[in-house]
Amino acid sequence: MSDTTTSAEPTAPAKRVLLAAPRGYCAGVDRAVVTVEKALDLYGPPVYVRKQIVHNKHVVTTLEKRGAIFVDETDEVPEGATVIFSAHGVAPSVHQEAQTRRLKTIDATCPLVTKVHREAKRFASDEFDILLIGHEGHEEVVGTSGEAPENITLVQGPEHVDEVEVRDPDKVVWLSQTTLSVDETMETVRRLRERFPNLQDPPSDDICYATQNRQLAVKQMAPKTDLMIVVGSRNSSNSVRLVEVAIEHGARAGHLVDYADEIDESWLDGVATVGVTSGASVPEVLVRDVLDYLARRGYQDVEAVTAAEESLLFALPTDLRRDLKARDGAEATQVRHDAGSLR
Repeated sequence: MSDTTTSAEPTAPAKRVLLAAPRGYCAGVDRAVVTVEKALDLYGPPVYVRKQIVHNKHVVTTLEKRGAIFVDETDEVPEGATVIFSAHGVAPSVHQEAQTRRLKTIDATCPLVTKVHREAKRFASDEFDILLIGHEGHEEVVGTSGEAPENITLVQGPEHVDEVEVRDPDKVVWLSQTTLSVDETMETVRRLRERFPNLQDPPSDDICYATQNRQLAVKQMAPKTDLMIVVGSRNSSNSVRLVEVAIEHGARAGHLVDYADEIDESWLDGVATVGVTSGASVPEVLVRDVLDYLARRGYQDVEAVTAAEESLLFALPTDLRRDLKARDGAEATQVRHDAGSLR
């Protein structure tokens, strides 16, 4: 009698999704998008928006369908019309041009970007050289640089530090674009401080809380993730950074998509764990579409990875709030008048 051994087929690892929290809209993006929506309701279309209100294809397309017209410069806006400035901020020269053209302006600049603008003006008034860490041509960098062009030098990363020249090494401060990689920014600062030991820090961290929180969630997920899918547009700096952070911290692969139908099914070959997150300008509906896509392919087990809790809210721009209040007051008066006529 001979012994026989039966070997079981290897069990494929269970498919699952790690879902980042927080993800999607930050307070500044939410404020900017609602600003355009409220302006369309209040003033009626068209309402002009200088640049993309936020860097997301879906958001821009949706607002265009409602009557928003996106332009590159204020000289494309008819004189006397309403124009909204995007969440990324603008240089003082843009405000001046809008005033010359008698445009009604609503400034939807994120308050955290406005904070960096104020820092730039203050340090420039004290004759500091300002080393602005950021990406050349990004709208936020263009706007901040416009606050003090003679004092600001752009530093695009650690590899550019050796090119920096300043007037007085004892009067140097660094500021940064709000949507950068935290790790790369800190490495740039470290290299700058090697060259300029008396380099001053900004009064508070310039990289926005939402950017940091989304990167932190990705760092926690990445070592357990075979594939990271980041929902976001290619011109969204913070979304692009999330893919980079995922790869740097252990994800085997990472891809950026605007919509679920951009996912290549071959990406899922041999993948047990998919990480899903989204940039700070991405509506949640797009994430849900990605989760539905994955569920149809067997990734039905979804586990949240929570890196931080967010509860920050920003008030709408002052001019818009004033006009909304005036309308609501007028409507209330009309209601009272109508009610009186029925007595």
